[in-house]
Amino acid sequence: MADDNDIEQIWDDDEPEQDTTTAEPVERMRITIPRKQEPIRIDKFLMITLEGATRNKLQQAIEEGFIIVNNAVVRSNYKIKPGDEILVYETRKAELGEVIPENLPLNIVYEDDALMIINKAAGMVVHPGCGNYTGTLVNGLAYYLQHENIDTDTLQRVGLVHRIDKDTTGLVVIAKTAEAMTKLAAQFKAHTVHRRYVALAWGNMDEDEGTITGHVGRNLRFRKIMDVFPDGDYGKHAITHYKVVERFNYVTLLELRLETGRTHQIRVHMKYIGHPLFNDSTYGGDRIVKGTIFAKYKQFVENCFKILPRHALHAKEIGFTHPTTGQWIQFDSELPADFQQVIDKWRSYTSAIIK
Repeated sequence: MADDNDIEQIWDDDEPEQDTTTAEPVERMRITIPRKQEPIRIDKFLMITLEGATRNKLQQAIEEGFIIVNNAVVRSNYKIKPGDEILVYETRKAELGEVIPENLPLNIVYEDDALMIINKAAGMVVHPGCGNYTGTLVNGLAYYLQHENIDTDTLQRVGLVHRIDKDTTGLVVIAKTAEAMTKLAAQFKAHTVHRRYVALAWGNMDEDEGTITGHVGRNLRFRKIMDVFPDGDYGKHAITHYKVVERFNYVTLLELRLETGRTHQIRVHMKYIGHPLFNDSTYGGDRIVKGTIFAKYKQFVENCFKILPRHALHAKEIGFTHPTTGQWIQFDSELPADFQQVIDKWRSYTSAIIK
């Protein structure tokens, strides 16, 4: 199962869980090419160097950015040369048998024989993994579903269809049967699932609504965070639609709709257009990005950071075709109290300025 720390995993935020169950990359090997090494394709060189490596797996790892040369992504046909430094990353998967059932509080919005909708709280890790083997949503689900007389073999074939980040709150879909898992995963893959998020972003958006397009992939230097590659030469195609809900001079309340679901997509797309999410420590939102230099304003922002000690993002709505009945179903969730409190504080602050 994937790790879900503050800077999370390699699998896409809302891509089907069964397609990408890897954890965040860990440096496995660092190789410096010696002076006398003859030029040779990197995939061929690593087949010889790494025990058990196959050409197909190496080419896939190179394509996905898990093998880089001199801090840059290369192609499989790249020919190594003396002095090159090769970094090889791996992703460690936790075995399904490692999941420890735990009696954890779950905010279940809806449940039937095929699926569940859970409103995930802030700070709850989604998947067990390195450093997070207990206290996760999956641990709680394992306990709950066992007590629903779902056998262990079935448990291993179902579960999370998609994911949201540790500090993102909101709605998550859980499949309770193999059939539901297959059908729901297909909807996510086809991008037919309705997903609406609410976010507070730094700055005053130029337009009332718009679309952000740009490939999203791992930062070529800092492998634990994501970046936008507008030329499309790396990463995966990503589209985020946004609409302004309310303006507070220095921050803007937004509705966002995902057309694709890449890791940290909303967060990295907003940073890319110069509007990082409020208090997003990973992407530069945990400082004053817009506003005045007055001490009173600085204190106001710091107070807001204390009230909402995480990035301001909530998965508010989700809708899809029910895997059993074929009927469209849709769910909505309220903003967490601390998120709403910060919005109210910004609204009062803006009103005071206008007066």
